[in-house]
Amino acid sequence: MGLKFRKAKKEDLTAVLGLIRELAAFEKAPDEVTVKLEELERDGFGAGPLFEIILAEENAEVLGMAFYYYSYSTWKGKCLFLEDIVVREARRGGGIGRALLEAVVEQAKAADAKRVQWQVLNWNTAAIEFYKKFGASVDPAWLNCRFTEKEIKEYKLSRKYL
Repeated sequence: MGLKFRKAKKEDLTAVLGLIRELAAFEKAPDEVTVKLEELERDGFGAGPLFEIILAEENAEVLGMAFYYYSYSTWKGKCLFLEDIVVREARRGGGIGRALLEAVVEQAKAADAKRVQWQVLNWNTAAIEFYKKFGASVDPAWLNCRFTEKEIKEYKLSRKYL
């Protein structure tokens, strides 16, 4: 039947969660995945979806995904943040990752996004080289900052703001 690309539907979320877990195992953090199917359904397919997913499939089998959402830069305007591209390990190296990246760029163009941005682990040289091959810039000047769920809960506010 051939490789096809399409937007994910609610019915695809079990396969999506499987890809998320496969990526977490690859990144040596399998226990870090805490998102549940119900959360993915609510947050991606409820009122005001927070993300979109492009799937790569062949013969109705999901082989990979690009998981993204829109953000906003105070300097540039509308941006697309690529959270993850994941291709099943057995199918890597066959062009699916490139096609998913191109599908994301196509979405960014259609949405008039001013930037497509993502992160890559500094030890993942294969991914870094993959992105560079297509002309992406890898910026070593920016550091990632975050509060984890635990840190958010434990944060002592100095006062109430809203």
